[in-house]
Amino acid sequence: MRRNLAARLGVWSAHHRKTAVLGWLLFVVLATAVGGASGMVTATEDEMGVGDSGRAAAILKDAGIDEPAGELVLVGSRMPGGWRDAAGDLSKALTATGETRGVKAPLPSGNGRDALLRFEIKGPSDEAADRIQPVLDAVAKAAEDGKAQGITVHQFGDASSEKHLSDLLADDLKKAEFTAVPLALGILLVAFGAVVAALLPVGLALTACVATFGLLSLASHRLHLFETTYSVMFLMGLAVGVDYCLFYLRRERDERAAGRDADTALRIAAATSGRAVLVSGLTVMVAMAGMFLSGLLLFKGFALATILVVCVAMLGSVTVLPALLAGLGDRIDAGRIPFLRRRTKKGTHAGGGVAGTVLRPVLARPKFFAAAAAVLLLVLAAPALGMKTEQLGLEKQFGSDAPLSVAYKKITAEFPGGPAPARVVVKADHAEDIEGRQVRDALGTVTRKAGEGAELTVHRAAGVAEIAVPLPGDGTDAEAKRALATLRDDTVPAAFDGVDAQAYVGGDLASSEDFGDQLGRGIVPVFAFITAVTFLLMLFSFRSVVIAVTSIALNLLSVGAAYGVMTAVFQHGWGAELIGSEQVGAIENWMPLFVLVVLFGLSMDYHVFVVSRIREARDRGMDNRSAIREGITRTAGAVTGAAVIMVAVFAVFGTLSMQDMQQMGVGLGVAVLLDATVVRMILLPSLMTVLGERNWHTPSWLRWLPRISHEDAGAEAPAGSARPGAPVPSGR
Repeated sequence: MRRNLAARLGVWSAHHRKTAVLGWLLFVVLATAVGGASGMVTATEDEMGVGDSGRAAAILKDAGIDEPAGELVLVGSRMPGGWRDAAGDLSKALTATGETRGVKAPLPSGNGRDALLRFEIKGPSDEAADRIQPVLDAVAKAAEDGKAQGITVHQFGDASSEKHLSDLLADDLKKAEFTAVPLALGILLVAFGAVVAALLPVGLALTACVATFGLLSLASHRLHLFETTYSVMFLMGLAVGVDYCLFYLRRERDERAAGRDADTALRIAAATSGRAVLVSGLTVMVAMAGMFLSGLLLFKGFALATILVVCVAMLGSVTVLPALLAGLGDRIDAGRIPFLRRRTKKGTHAGGGVAGTVLRPVLARPKFFAAAAAVLLLVLAAPALGMKTEQLGLEKQFGSDAPLSVAYKKITAEFPGGPAPARVVVKADHAEDIEGRQVRDALGTVTRKAGEGAELTVHRAAGVAEIAVPLPGDGTDAEAKRALATLRDDTVPAAFDGVDAQAYVGGDLASSEDFGDQLGRGIVPVFAFITAVTFLLMLFSFRSVVIAVTSIALNLLSVGAAYGVMTAVFQHGWGAELIGSEQVGAIENWMPLFVLVVLFGLSMDYHVFVVSRIREARDRGMDNRSAIREGITRTAGAVTGAAVIMVAVFAVFGTLSMQDMQQMGVGLGVAVLLDATVVRMILLPSLMTVLGERNWHTPSWLRWLPRISHEDAGAEAPAGSARPGAPVPSGR
C-alpha cells in the first residue's frame, strides 16, 4: 500500500527539518507583516443590515447621508428643577470640549426631576468613538461634582456605547489570551510531565493564530469583519491547534513506548494521527463553510476566520511538527517535572488505564449503556425545547448593573423611544419628486400617525427623506415590537400606496428583527449543508454508511445537550451565578446556529481520531469488539487531554463580561466535555458493539469508493496485535 498524504508530508519534513521549520517561521512572519501593513477593515453598521432595515441603511449610504452619532445625557435630582444648574454647567462643558455640536436646551421629564441633554459628536459617525473621550471626561466630572448635591448623571449614545463595547472586547480578548494560554500549558505539563513536550503544541497553536491574524487582516479588505471575529478565531485556533498537535505527539510517544525506533514511531504517527488530523481538519473547514449560506455578514466572517485558522493549524501539525519531533528526538522529554507523569516503559501501553476500567462494563452490557447514555443526553437537551432567542439588549448583554445598562434603562424610563427610534427612509424615484405633492402628503401622513416626537428630515439633493419615530416602552420590549410591526405593516404601506417612492423602516429594533428573521431562514440550508458534507466525508473516509450516519447522530446529541444546558443556565438562570452571570430570559439569536456549526466541526476531531484508531485495529485483523477496546483505550489519553484543554479554553470565554461570549463559552465547553466523555467513552463504543459487523459493511453500490489505509503499511505491528494486512472478516 502506498503511504497516504500525511505520511509523505511527515517523512519529507523529518528529512528536511531546517527547510520545514524555517519555512513555517517565514510564513508566520510574512503573514503577520503583510497583514499588519494592510491594516484591518471592520464592518460598518449598514453592512450588517438585511431585509428592509438593510435596504434603508443602503439608501442612506448610497446617498452619502451620514447619520451623526447622537448622544443623550440624563441629569437627575431629588427635587423637581434641582437639575437646572448642573445641566447648564454641563452644557457649557460639553460645548467647550470642541467635539460636540447642536447641544440642545435641557428637556424636562414628566415629573420634573430629570432633564435630557441631546447633542451630536462632530465628524463622521464611524470616527465618533475615537473622538468622544473628552465628552466622557466632562460627563464624568459633572457626575462627580454633583454627588454632594444629590445630582445623578447618566450618558448613553451611539459613540459612547461603541467605545464601551470596543474597550470591553479588547479587555476581554486580553483576559482570554493571558488566561487560556497558561491554562493550556499547565494541562499539557501535567499530561506530558515535560516542559518541551508541553511547549510544542502551545507554541504551534499560538503561531498559527498569529499567522491567521495577519491573513484575516488582509482578507478583511474584501470581506469586512466584526471585532468579535478575532475573538472567535483565537478561541478556535488555540483549541484546535493544541488538539491536533496533541493527537500527533501522543501517538509518536505511544509508539516509542511500544518499542519502536524514533524514525518508525514518527512515520506511524504521521500515517495514522497525521491522516486523522487531515480528515478532521478538512471536515471542520467544510462544516464551517456552511455559515456562508446564512446570508449574514457576521457568519461569513466567522466562517472565514475559522476556516483559515483550522487550515493553518492543520498544516503546521503535519509539516513543522514532524520536523521538530525528528530534530528533538529524546530531547522531547527535556525539562521533566518531578512527581508528574513519568514516561511509560518500553513495551507497555501508554495510557488507557482508566478508560479500560470504564470500558469493561460498557462492552459487557452495550445495549444498557447505549440507552443510558442516550437518555442522559436527551434529558440534558430537554430544556432546549423551550429555547427563546433574541438579539440581547444592553441590559442583558452587559448585565443589569453595568453603567451603560443603567443609563439606558433610566433614559428610556423617563423618555421612551429616545435612544433608539425607528427610522422610516424614503427615496423618490426621481430626486425632484421628494418635494412632490404625493411624496410630501405621504411623509406628512406617516409623521402625524407616528405621534409626538416624530421628526421629518428631507435631503432634497439626494431625493431622500427620513422620519425618526420614537417607539414606546424601552425601545426593545414587546410594546415596542408591536408598534414597529404596525408601522411596517400598516402605517407606511398605506401612506405610500401608489406613490412613486421606495419606503423602508430601519433603526436598531428593525435591524434586530430582520437579523433574527434571516437567521431563521438561514439555519435550514446551513444545517442541510453540514450534515450532507459530514456524511459524505465520513463515507469516503471509512467506506461505511453506518459510520457516517452514527457520526451525524452523535453530533446532534452533543449539540442538543449544549442547547439544553445553555437554555437552563442563561434563559432560566439555573446556576448562572456560579459563573458570574445572571438570568437573561433568552439566548443570543445567532448563538444556536454558531454552536451547531462549530460543534459539528469540533466533535469530528474526536470522532475521526477514535474511529480511525478502531478501524486501524480492525484492519490488522481484530474482531469488532476487540478493535473497539483497542481503539478507545489507546486514544483515551489524547482525547481526554485534548478535551480538558478545549474545555478550559472555552471556560475562559464563559467568564468574560459580555453575555454572548459567556453563552458561547458555556455551550461549547459543556458540549466538548460531554462529547469526549459520555459520547466517546460510553455511547460510541456501546453503539458500535451493538451494531457489530454492520459498522464496517460497504454496500455493493459503494464498492467503487477507494479503500483508504488507516495504518502505516510499512510498520511492524506491536506485540500482541494481529499482523498488518492480516485477513479481515468478510462483510466490509
